[in-house]
Amino acid sequence: MKGEVKWTGDGGYVGATSKGKVFGIYGETSPSPMEMVLHAHAACSLIDVIEGLKDRKDNLDYATVEIEAKRADDKPKVFTAVKMNYIMKGDVPEMLVRRLIESSHERYCSVGIMITRSGATLDWTLEMVD
Repeated sequence: MKGEVKWTGDGGYVGATSKGKVFGIYGETSPSPMEMVLHAHAACSLIDVIEGLKDRKDNLDYATVEIEAKRADDKPKVFTAVKMNYIMKGDVPEMLVRRLIESSHERYCSVGIMITRSGATLDWTLEMVD
């Protein structure tokens, strides 16, 4: 994996992947690096869940993850606790979704595992809505 981050000169930064994907960082309308990490954690886990549903994802109407994190008071202000609330709507088995969330956090979501291995706690909940 390769990429680069450039300072734009006006207080922001632009990242670019080796495959040409470009994104803003830490500017007026773009997230900070820690916001990006937190959102990457949620995205990584939600991707695991959706992909794990396989052919059942056609029965899914809605899927989101609400995220909240606490950071250390002193520098470096690493994450100390992460809470994730999964909200799913559709005709998918709740127990399957729970197993997929658990396996995401235990085995598959590299971003989240880096965060928890650094000492942060992780709590999650699941809401199945009609």
